[in-house]
Amino acid sequence: MNLKTRKRLSLLILVVGMPLYVVAAVTLVNWMDARFGRQPILVEVAIYVVLGILWILPFKRVFSGVGRGE
Repeated sequence: MNLKTRKRLSLLILVVGMPLYVVAAVTLVNWMDARFGRQPILVEVAIYVVLGILWILPFKRVFSGVGRGE
């Protein structure tokens, strides 16, 4: 995949995919609150940190080298 395509795809992922992922993560935590009760704040922070790292793993190759010049 050339650099121009990766830049466009990464922009699409950040503008469209990232907000959708944030909504899904918050919905998951809210579902957990409704199902299991309110978790301690450190557990919620750990969940958000893990989800924040997990979203990038499938797109690691797309984002690599995007900031470099041609």
